[in-house]
Amino acid sequence: MDIKTASALNRLRLVSAPEAVSFLLLLICSVLKRTTDFNAVPVMGMVHGVLFVLYVALWAWAWFRAKWPLGRAALYLLLSVLPTGGFFAERMLRREAEDSVIAARARKELKDVGRGAVEA
Repeated sequence: MDIKTASALNRLRLVSAPEAVSFLLLLICSVLKRTTDFNAVPVMGMVHGVLFVLYVALWAWAWFRAKWPLGRAALYLLLSVLPTGGFFAERMLRREAEDSVIAARARKELKDVGRGAVEA
Protein backbone atom coordinates (compact mmCIF):
# COMPACT_ATOMS: atom_id res chain seq x y z
CA MET A 1 0.00 0.00 0.00
CA ASP A 2 1.42 3.37 -0.92
CA ILE A 3 1.50 6.39 1.36
CA LYS A 4 -1.47 8.12 -0.32
CA THR A 5 -3.71 5.10 0.16
CA ALA A 6 -2.67 4.72 3.79
CA SER A 7 -3.32 8.43 4.30
CA ALA A 8 -6.80 8.16 2.75
CA LEU A 9 -7.68 5.23 5.02
CA ASN A 10 -6.32 7.03 8.07
CA ARG A 11 -8.37 10.15 7.33
CA LEU A 12 -11.53 8.09 6.96
CA ARG A 13 -10.72 6.26 10.19
CA LEU A 14 -10.16 9.52 12.07
CA VAL A 15 -13.54 10.97 11.05
CA SER A 16 -15.60 7.79 11.56
CA ALA A 17 -15.69 7.84 15.38
CA PRO A 18 -16.61 11.56 15.71
CA GLU A 19 -19.33 11.03 13.09
CA ALA A 20 -20.75 8.16 15.16
CA VAL A 21 -20.63 10.22 18.35
CA SER A 22 -22.40 13.14 16.64
CA PHE A 23 -25.10 10.76 15.39
CA LEU A 24 -25.72 9.43 18.89
CA LEU A 25 -25.80 12.96 20.33
CA LEU A 26 -28.26 14.01 17.64
CA LEU A 27 -30.54 11.11 18.58
CA ILE A 28 -30.33 12.09 22.26
CA CYS A 29 -31.08 15.72 21.40
CA SER A 30 -34.08 14.62 19.34
CA VAL A 31 -35.49 12.70 22.30
CA LEU A 32 -34.83 15.61 24.65
CA LYS A 33 -36.52 18.01 22.25
CA ARG A 34 -39.71 15.98 22.40
CA THR A 35 -39.66 15.33 26.13
CA THR A 36 -38.30 18.63 27.53
CA ASP A 37 -37.84 22.25 26.55
CA PHE A 38 -34.21 21.58 25.60
CA ASN A 39 -33.67 21.99 21.84
CA ALA A 40 -30.13 21.43 20.61
CA VAL A 41 -31.24 19.67 17.43
CA PRO A 42 -30.37 22.56 15.09
CA VAL A 43 -26.81 22.73 16.41
CA MET A 44 -26.23 18.97 16.59
CA GLY A 45 -27.93 18.54 13.24
CA MET A 46 -25.43 20.93 11.65
CA VAL A 47 -22.45 19.29 13.37
CA HIS A 48 -23.58 15.81 12.37
CA GLY A 49 -24.37 16.94 8.83
CA VAL A 50 -20.90 18.36 8.33
CA LEU A 51 -19.25 15.25 9.76
CA PHE A 52 -21.45 12.97 7.64
CA VAL A 53 -20.63 14.85 4.43
CA LEU A 54 -16.94 14.73 5.36
CA TYR A 55 -17.21 10.99 6.02
CA VAL A 56 -18.85 10.34 2.66
CA ALA A 57 -16.26 12.44 0.82
CA LEU A 58 -13.39 10.64 2.57
CA TRP A 59 -15.12 7.29 2.00
CA ALA A 60 -15.26 7.98 -1.75
CA TRP A 61 -11.60 8.98 -1.79
CA ALA A 62 -10.57 5.91 0.23
CA TRP A 63 -12.59 3.67 -2.11
CA PHE A 64 -10.82 5.21 -5.09
CA ARG A 65 -7.34 4.94 -3.54
CA ALA A 66 -7.68 1.48 -1.91
CA LYS A 67 -9.59 -0.03 -4.86
CA TRP A 68 -11.99 -1.82 -2.53
CA PRO A 69 -14.43 -4.33 -3.97
CA LEU A 70 -18.01 -3.07 -4.16
CA GLY A 71 -19.07 -5.11 -1.13
CA ARG A 72 -16.46 -3.62 1.18
CA ALA A 73 -17.13 -0.09 -0.04
CA ALA A 74 -20.87 -0.61 0.50
CA LEU A 75 -20.21 -1.94 4.01
CA TYR A 76 -18.26 1.18 4.99
CA LEU A 77 -21.02 3.39 3.57
CA LEU A 78 -23.70 1.38 5.38
CA LEU A 79 -21.80 1.74 8.65
CA SER A 80 -21.99 5.52 8.31
CA VAL A 81 -25.79 5.50 8.49
CA LEU A 82 -26.05 3.20 11.51
CA PRO A 83 -25.98 4.96 14.90
CA THR A 84 -22.88 3.12 16.19
CA GLY A 85 -21.54 1.99 12.83
CA GLY A 86 -18.73 4.54 12.82
CA PHE A 87 -17.11 2.82 15.78
CA PHE A 88 -17.07 -0.49 13.89
CA ALA A 89 -15.77 1.24 10.76
CA GLU A 90 -12.94 2.82 12.76
CA ARG A 91 -11.93 -0.55 14.18
CA MET A 92 -12.06 -2.25 10.78
CA LEU A 93 -10.08 0.54 9.11
CA ARG A 94 -7.43 0.44 11.83
CA ARG A 95 -7.08 -3.32 11.38
CA GLU A 96 -6.89 -2.93 7.60
CA ALA A 97 -4.17 -0.29 7.91
CA GLU A 98 -2.18 -2.42 10.38
CA ASP A 99 -2.43 -5.46 8.09
CA SER A 100 -1.24 -3.43 5.11
CA VAL A 101 1.75 -2.13 7.09
CA ILE A 102 2.67 -5.70 8.06
CA ALA A 103 2.33 -6.82 4.44
CA ALA A 104 4.47 -3.90 3.20
CA ARG A 105 7.20 -4.73 5.73
CA ALA A 106 7.14 -8.39 4.70
CA ARG A 107 7.46 -7.43 1.02
CA LYS A 108 10.40 -5.14 1.86
CA GLU A 109 12.14 -7.88 3.85
CA LEU A 110 11.66 -10.37 1.02
CA LYS A 111 13.05 -7.88 -1.43
CA ASP A 112 16.06 -7.25 0.84
CA VAL A 113 16.66 -10.98 1.28
CA GLY A 114 16.48 -11.44 -2.49
CA ARG A 115 19.08 -8.72 -3.02
CA GLY A 116 21.36 -10.34 -0.45
CA ALA A 117 21.14 -13.70 -2.19
CA VAL A 118 21.98 -12.14 -5.57
CA GLU A 119 24.97 -10.22 -4.15
CA ALA A 120 26.41 -13.27 -2.41
